[in-house]
Amino acid sequence: MNKLGVLGTGNMGSAIINGIAASGMDVEVFAYDKDAEKLSSLPVNICPDESTLVSECKYVLLAVKPQVLGSVLDELASAVTEDTVFISICAGISADFIRSHTIENAKVILVMPNTPMMLGAGASAMAQGDNVSDEEFAFARSVIGSCGITEVVPMDKMKEIICINGSSPAFIYLFAKGFIDFAAENGIDSEAAMNLFSATLIGSAKMLTESGMTVDELIKQVSSPGGTTIAGLEMLYAGDIVGHVKDACSACTERAYELAK
Repeated sequence: MNKLGVLGTGNMGSAIINGIAASGMDVEVFAYDKDAEKLSSLPVNICPDESTLVSECKYVLLAVKPQVLGSVLDELASAVTEDTVFISICAGISADFIRSHTIENAKVILVMPNTPMMLGAGASAMAQGDNVSDEEFAFARSVIGSCGITEVVPMDKMKEIICINGSSPAFIYLFAKGFIDFAAENGIDSEAAMNLFSATLIGSAKMLTESGMTVDELIKQVSSPGGTTIAGLEMLYAGDIVGHVKDACSACTERAYELAK
């Protein structure tokens, strides 16, 4: 049986632990958190410190805040071996950073998750380190996949992918705010508008992934010539919404590179 150690049991760490438990995976989970109260309600074996967790487990999920990761890695470095596999969900942290605080040839898998993981509906990008075996990577994908879908991207694109699935929920929520605010301003119940728009988001996502149509074909399907949708689309095109989305993605990516320095 594989053993997984989870360092940090905040929202994302806890979501992964609960996802594993719900999936019925054949894995024994250990955990450590400086706030011991967080561990009391989780289905884990509690470790007294970071080093004990690493000594006990081949796989170590790094789920602490990025700004404290360096000190955490320093605490556990003496327990790391060439067999240890780090699975990091710490945004902006590189494999080289993890190696610089542990061992030179540490095995590292990078993950860019998103907050819908807390509902079991996550979308996580994953990158496989050069010295990580396919079997080890498959196990890591099953762990992260217990909370949603996973897709594999090259290690050198892990900063570019942040805007696509990591930050994009916030962009989508801001887009939703415009529709919900419009409804309220026009005397429509906000809860009803929220439910209708949210269901529309889910349905539209299914059309994107399951209809077999391109994005342009899907837009055309909704847009009757001279109709209401066309009128709205003309305003969005005039405001260069696609360009603004790309600008937001570029700003997000640039900031990721700045934080990695």
